[in-house]
Amino acid sequence: MAIATVNPTTGLTERSFTAHTPEEVETRLVTASRAFETLHATTFAQRAEWMIATAELLESEVEMIARILTIEMGKTLASARAEALKCAKNMRFYAANAEGFLADEVLDDPSSVGASSARAIYQPLGIVLAVMPWNYPLWQVIRFAAPALMAGNIGLLKHASNVPQTALYLDTLFTRGGFPEGAFSTLLIGSAEVKTVIEDRRVVAVTLTGSEPAGRSVASIAGGSIKKAVLELGGSDPFIVMPSADVPAAVALAVTSRTGNNGQSCIAAKRFIVHSDVYDEFRELFVSRMAALRVGDPMDPDTEVGPVSTEGGRRDLAALVDDALGKGATALVGGAMPPGPGWFYPPTIIEGITREMRLYLEETFGPVASLYRVADAAEALAIANGTDFGLSSNVWTTDEGERAYFTRELQAGAVFVNDMTISYPELPFGGIKVSGYGRELAAAGIREFCNLKTIWEG
Repeated sequence: MAIATVNPTTGLTERSFTAHTPEEVETRLVTASRAFETLHATTFAQRAEWMIATAELLESEVEMIARILTIEMGKTLASARAEALKCAKNMRFYAANAEGFLADEVLDDPSSVGASSARAIYQPLGIVLAVMPWNYPLWQVIRFAAPALMAGNIGLLKHASNVPQTALYLDTLFTRGGFPEGAFSTLLIGSAEVKTVIEDRRVVAVTLTGSEPAGRSVASIAGGSIKKAVLELGGSDPFIVMPSADVPAAVALAVTSRTGNNGQSCIAAKRFIVHSDVYDEFRELFVSRMAALRVGDPMDPDTEVGPVSTEGGRRDLAALVDDALGKGATALVGGAMPPGPGWFYPPTIIEGITREMRLYLEETFGPVASLYRVADAAEALAIANGTDFGLSSNVWTTDEGERAYFTRELQAGAVFVNDMTISYPELPFGGIKVSGYGRELAAAGIREFCNLKTIWEG
């Protein structure tokens, strides 16, 4: 895939970029190695000062970088601004909390292990390669970079090839904020070159956010070199609505979750599993709200849903819908690609999905919702867990027994009760099954790329 900005609103190539040569990659690896020698020896206070300065820099440039995000991947301008500001919040969070998260863990009674003192300490590992996607071009990177740098690690970014301007912005952002040269930098390389970088002896670990096939590939390469990997892969999150739910409130957030970021979010609700007692009410409201969404140019402040980010992504989305419709499902709204330029796909709700349809098991990365009617909690759970994915999940109920049942039994990295899934700096984030392993954010995220070293003293 060429490294280029192709505007999904028009389908036109805005800018093309030349990939880094092997010599340029080597120069950046050398610089990164030197940066680790400097950064890991600095204090948390110094890193926090630089991190806050970087956050302030990002906040001052929010309008500029928001336009780049919108041009490169099609999210609405308001969504792009919010993403940039969320990144700054994450930077400030780790600047304030990194030292506490990585404080020594002292054994209260060292004599129990025959020592005069015993403790475990967290130490940075070194250079970590981040292989990142286009759907949240800033947030996905910063939620790794902020804790990594605050821990004293070094970040190398291999970004998606369709967001090169965002990648190059990130290439200099942390250095401009005060971090040592090479503490965080971008490699403009294709997917074929990732293997060589992971296997380089100076790279100690890798983190990837992306598709299941990409995760399998990176995990295999990292495993071959016995290197730590964190994977955040796809999701097909269930959105369960039980009879006691506030149905209008559930519908409002069902629409937001399914169409936010133009429907291109791993943690978006994708499968709407509704109890028969409230199904008709939910269905009517859901269809009405989805049909009323304004689709158009993401630069227009009135637009609510922009284009799908890539031509191939829209083609894949349409193939899933067409397969379901061809096997007997019904499109309650949307369901067909519109004519005209750009890679638009309308907000869509599909009803009558069966196991024979690809839509039953595969992830829909666009504004397409699957709607299921169920008779009880057990049937809802069976459909919710009847997928290989396990990223997050949503449950709408005011019944305490149902809350306990679903929060205990749902196979996912998170359960959000009476709300949509959101990633917060304060809470660990990640999945199970083919949605990946390891955690980002909170204390768990910063500890992923640290050596927890035991110190025993007699």
